[in-house]
Amino acid sequence: MADTLTTSTLMGSVAVTCVIGGAGFIGRAVVDELLQQGRRVVVVGREATPVPALPAGVEYVANPTGNDDELLRRVLSKVNEVIDLAYATVPKTSFQDPVHDILVNLPTAVRLFELAASLPIRKFVWISSGGTVYGRTKAPFLTEEHLTEPISPYGITKLAIEKYAHMYFESQGLPVVCVRPSNAFGEGQRTYSGQGFIATAIASILDGRELSLYGEEGTVRDYLYVQDVARGIVAALINGQPGQVYNLGSGHGLTNRQVLDALAPLAEATGHAIQLRVLPVRPFDVPLNVLNSEKLTAHTQWRPQLDFAEGLARTWAWYVAHYQTAAARATA
Repeated sequence: MADTLTTSTLMGSVAVTCVIGGAGFIGRAVVDELLQQGRRVVVVGREATPVPALPAGVEYVANPTGNDDELLRRVLSKVNEVIDLAYATVPKTSFQDPVHDILVNLPTAVRLFELAASLPIRKFVWISSGGTVYGRTKAPFLTEEHLTEPISPYGITKLAIEKYAHMYFESQGLPVVCVRPSNAFGEGQRTYSGQGFIATAIASILDGRELSLYGEEGTVRDYLYVQDVARGIVAALINGQPGQVYNLGSGHGLTNRQVLDALAPLAEATGHAIQLRVLPVRPFDVPLNVLNSEKLTAHTQWRPQLDFAEGLARTWAWYVAHYQTAAARATA
């Protein structure tokens, strides 16, 4: 890490934010938003070099194992804000090995809280999950006070880390805020990763692959364009109250079928078709998840700026222009 972050910088007017996991899908949008807010940014990630490159002026620190405590101490001692987006699993893989889900996520998060609590950090934002911590519910909108009964190992571990965050707030004064985002979508999201229905649906259409729909309509989810997710996370960083948990969503639910219906005319306009197979409902899928974000709005004035249709159109156009289809990969 270059020695450009100095004590004099921290004591001046420029905020310096460390984004752990800042080279990922949501992380890159968060970095862009922080830069627009006039902050200096340090990104910590596991890759030796992030691809594509981060914006000019952003410092990058490689932490291949994710557990180099001394490296993290050096980085965090030269910043005054932290946003932690790093997570080693997704909901699908958490079912495959629940013990692994615990071991690769929980100790790392707790060590990071312990380290941050020993330093003069102004604000720490930890990214939880609005889509998994609540579990099954019939409530049309979920507030932060709703019962949390996650039914996936991923959601259980996320919730456990939230509890540790609150413990460090109460016992050591760590100024931590937990944010529970809904389903982010947008340009550049990984496809076929077990997380991100829209990205995988678009890739399947472009690849000519059959899509599976579990139930006639699928599940109901709250989709939020990635730039609005990033704006909400940064709003929580700047104006969120330490010790609080905030939902971050659009407040509008869409079934998988409605998402595909919205994609259909975009696909047809470029000569593509949706190939769909309807399968029985899976017992581990949460049928309904829509977030109420009024608390975040009340505390920070954040509101989503881009509606779903426009965000979907931008996302589709980006993949059409940039996505390397399976056929292209096979001949490359």
